[in-house]
Amino acid sequence: MAFVDESGDDGLGNFRVPGRRGGSSQWLVLSACVFRQVYALEAVRWRDSISDKFVNKKSRTLHFMDLNHGQRTVAAQTIGALPLRTISVMAAKPPIPGGIYTAKNQLYFYMARYLVERISWLCRDHRPQVPEGDGRVRITFSRRGGMSYESFRAYLTHMRDQPDAGVNIHWPVIDIEAVDAQDHKKSASLQLVDAVASSFAAAVEPDFYGNCELRYAELLRPVTYHRGGNYLSYGVKMVPKYQDCGLDAQQSRFIELFK
Repeated sequence: MAFVDESGDDGLGNFRVPGRRGGSSQWLVLSACVFRQVYALEAVRWRDSISDKFVNKKSRTLHFMDLNHGQRTVAAQTIGALPLRTISVMAAKPPIPGGIYTAKNQLYFYMARYLVERISWLCRDHRPQVPEGDGRVRITFSRRGGMSYESFRAYLTHMRDQPDAGVNIHWPVIDIEAVDAQDHKKSASLQLVDAVASSFAAAVEPDFYGNCELRYAELLRPVTYHRGGNYLSYGVKMVPKYQDCGLDAQQSRFIELFK
């Protein structure tokens, strides 16, 4: 099972500047939490194990952006010890030339393609250790306004039926018809991946004061997908290449963590 959420928006232009309110995010981050279906019912307990640590929290529903730094640290720390894997694809938007992503949801679809690609590799790689099921993965998105999941299924079907040399999805493990969306508040699994996406975004998206927070992503490193210690091609994918993202000193520390 794979659960997907994003942090940031897909607006291109009028980027947010530290010290000012408003504007679109400088980064769009899509993340996935992938775990075996036998753990499906455990996700509620995992979520509750985080919420139960928060004093005076009236609801167990987890939303990372509503937490303070200490609570976010505990959330990332807890997720970093669970039997799952995380994958994050990260688009630096300011370097993207104008006129490329002009259609609605085009950038989101493009980044989701990279995410599905890596989900497929992970499921293919781990199939020998997973005896149950038929080897396919069910992908569930956190529902976002203005997003047609029927259109995204059609997008995947088009890529599968008309192969492109630049697309390396391992199609036998992707159950296109099972791709769907649920509401954040109704799914403990989506609340967990919300924390993952927000954690990775915090490492590169400057806050109001111009600071990035690496600690959350650092705590998630133990569950980040990699092959032989290679994270930046697998569990962490930057678009464009990180050398072309115009990273500052704080953001470069994130690269060093996963390099």
